[in-house]
Amino acid sequence: MVFTPTVLAFNQYKEFRWLGHFIIPGLFDGEHIFELIDNGNGTTTFIQREKFKGILIPMLKKMIDGPTKQGFEAMNLALKNRVEHQ
Repeated sequence: MVFTPTVLAFNQYKEFRWLGHFIIPGLFDGEHIFELIDNGNGTTTFIQREKFKGILIPMLKKMIDGPTKQGFEAMNLALKNRVEHQ
């Protein structure tokens, strides 16, 4: 799917959030959130979330729970490996 998202929030070193719609709002919307939490000990906790809404959700549940989730997990692992091995 191709989205042209709208940035909802950008707080450097803390949060990046956007909302994308498939064709029209309400059909299949995805709000993607990246959060960075400074643990105060030289480490950072990274949280990636996606909130899906819309009338197509029941039809796309297998895609969301399968390839979409796997893609997020692969991205998280690649990011972890990159930042821990610099």
